[in-house]
Amino acid sequence: MTSTTSPSSENIQPQLRSVRLSDAEALCAIFNMPGFRSGTLRMPFEMVEQVERRIAKSGQETTWIVAEVEGRVVGHGSLVVQGSPRRSHIGEINMGLDDAFVGKGIGSAILGALLDVADNWRALKRVELTVYADNEPAMRLYKSHGFEVEGRHVKAGFTDGQYHDLLSMARLRF
Repeated sequence: MTSTTSPSSENIQPQLRSVRLSDAEALCAIFNMPGFRSGTLRMPFEMVEQVERRIAKSGQETTWIVAEVEGRVVGHGSLVVQGSPRRSHIGEINMGLDDAFVGKGIGSAILGALLDVADNWRALKRVELTVYADNEPAMRLYKSHGFEVEGRHVKAGFTDGQYHDLLSMARLRF
């Protein structure tokens, strides 16, 4: 969730809903934005067909939502429950926003909705995510929702021609 735009103090209340196959083009456009891409481990120039396949392959273990503002998809988030019976109490979160909508409260709305599913519908005890160590806005968001840094993966991510540290963060509810 890194952005090249400066955050605004204006909060926007998005409409949240489950992802649809018809969202693939809008999501692909977001995934290819420079700020979005630099804050993730995704490759550039993702194709709509790749996003369509990911949406179509999503199963019961995945809760994938999008955020809309005035009918436009401006962000997404997913919660994927681990498949192994011994790890079925764990979910992993991935999320991101349109570069122009960072810092407007939309990420917090997406994360809050995913954590509600984790807590009140899936009874998960541990929710994990990975973030670039220099992505301060994203780390502030995650910490504000109870996530803590558990570890550092030195030079584990590569973006913009450089290696960067990644942080493992988790929120526990035991």
